[in-house]
Order: sequence, then structure tokens, then C-alpha cells
Amino acid sequence: MTYVRLSVLGLLVGIALSSCDGGVTVSSGGSGGGASATTGSQATNGSTGAGMSTGSGNLESYALSFGPIDVPAGEERTQCVTRRLGNMAPIHVHEITNKLVGVSHHMIVYKSNATQETTDPVNCQPFADTLTGGSGGPLMITQKHDETLDLPAGIAFGLDANQMIRLEVHFINPTQETQSIEAHATFVVMPESDFQNAAGFLFAGTPNVSLAPNQSSTVHQFIGMPSDLYGKNFFGFTGHVHHLGTNVRVGMGSSAQSNVPVYDVPNFSWSEPPTEYHDPPAVLGQGDGFDLTCDYNNTTSNQVGFGESANDEMCFFWAYYYPDAGAKIIF
Repeated sequence: MTYVRLSVLGLLVGIALSSCDGGVTVSSGGSGGGASATTGSQATNGSTGAGMSTGSGNLESYALSFGPIDVPAGEERTQCVTRRLGNMAPIHVHEITNKLVGVSHHMIVYKSNATQETTDPVNCQPFADTLTGGSGGPLMITQKHDETLDLPAGIAFGLDANQMIRLEVHFINPTQETQSIEAHATFVVMPESDFQNAAGFLFAGTPNVSLAPNQSSTVHQFIGMPSDLYGKNFFGFTGHVHHLGTNVRVGMGSSAQSNVPVYDVPNFSWSEPPTEYHDPPAVLGQGDGFDLTCDYNNTTSNQVGFGESANDEMCFFWAYYYPDAGAKIIF
């Protein structure tokens, strides 16, 4: 098979270079077939129009789509579309539902500072051109085929009028036949009278992954947090590894030896990792960080290292919190 993949080094360098304007914080780990915009929940039909409708409960909702496109046998790519959401005024989004159909690996939904739409999927570097400026940054990552992020009461993502949204889809076709891929994101708006606090996003982990062939192993890293996250309320966590990963665990505390579990789900599945919610939320104390552990079973005869290809491995988690202190990406 021929796999088309992007440079991991380019990914990390691109993130670092694109973060200098301040909407997103990037730091190293501490010591420790065309796109369409549709209205509401209407089905995608290839239209390029955008707009709003009243969905369930008479709430405003907006929808964007990627594809469908054909994926040749053995091909792996990351492709993006960037579309104007169609909201005429600023809104607060309380719920996002992502659906992945076909040979998908994952999708990332971002606010974008782009000024021009890209309606047809194009090859893109993960995170590139999305981490600059005060209104950019990730909103949600989905690896499951159908996932809804329902934020706590009063919590929402703030979107500008005519907000640009970027859908980044990583897909791989491991079969011998051409397959299709499509993705859909629906945004449900919160009434302004209900809004209390803006939600934020954290993506953290370690690139220090090196798995010996034909054996089980564990990667462990304590990840310090920036001080502007102290006191923040973390209400949702999702672990992320690739197909050799068997478990992800996350603790919150002052060190690896003193932490409280915040992500430790039974029967963890790398391909459908659940989001673990906390009510009440877990509050990050002063000086605290996150203790990350990823377990693997390398059943191949090859040494496997870090990379964004589905045939490489990762050790990350992402989390949602409030009040917002900006999107954080911490390695």
C-alpha cells in the first residue's frame, strides 16, 4: 500500500510558528467532493449556501459538511475545508455534534481567522493556519463516528458574526477498494439569556513514544500547566492513541505521585475513545498539572514511534474547561 502522510516535524514547527499572536498558547510539556454549508439538521445535498434554522427545541443551529469524496485504496491524507458558518451576529454555541461516515480516522473543528472560503477539500497540515490571532483555535476533536459535545449549563463557545470554521479530516483507506469519506458538524446556539461562561480547549501530551516490536509497553509523562489555567473548571476529557494503544489514563494533581484520576474509562477503545464528563468539574489547583499514561501492545515486528499517521502512535488527551483562557496546546 502507498500511504500519503505529512511531516510530524512540520506539524510541531508549524504549531510553534503560528502561535505568536496570542489566541492559542503552545508550549512544551512541563517538568513534569466538495464541502457544503446547510441549515439546521437538513441533509447535505452539495449546496454551497449557508444559513440558520430552528432545530429541536426551536434553538438556532448551523451545519457544515466535508465531502463526500472518494479515497483510493491504501491512501491516507489529512484534508481541510474552511467555510463561513452563516451566522449574521455573534453567537454562543452550547452543543456540537460531529458525524464521520466512511474510512475516517478523526476530525478537528476549529474557529478560523481565514478570510476566504475553501469549499473543496485540500491537503493540509494538521493545526496549520488555525492557531493565529485571538479568534482562532480548536473547538472539538472527534474520533468516534457519531459524537455530541454538550457543554454544561451556561457554558458555550463564543463565535463571531460570520464566523469562519475549518473542518480538518484525517482519513485512511486500509482496504483494496476505493471507499468514500464525509463528515458533518452541527452547531446548536444557546439563548443569550442562558450564557454564563465561555468554554476553552486544552490539547496535551508527549511525542516521546517509542514502542519496541512484539511487546507491551507504557508511556508516562507529567505535564505542567500554565498559570492562567489554575482555578479553571475541567468538565470533559478524551484520551487519544492509535491502533496499538490499549488504554489512556489521566490524573490531575501536583505531581505524578499525588494526583486524582480524571480519565480512566473501563474497556477503553482506541477507535471510539469515550469522553469522560465531570459534574461537578475538576478544578485545576495552583501548581497542578496532568499525569498522562498510555499503554500499548505492539503486535508488529517493527519499532513504532510518534507520528500523525494512523500507522504511527500518539499519547495525548484533550479537555474542555471554563472560563476560557484561550486554546492551549502543550507538548
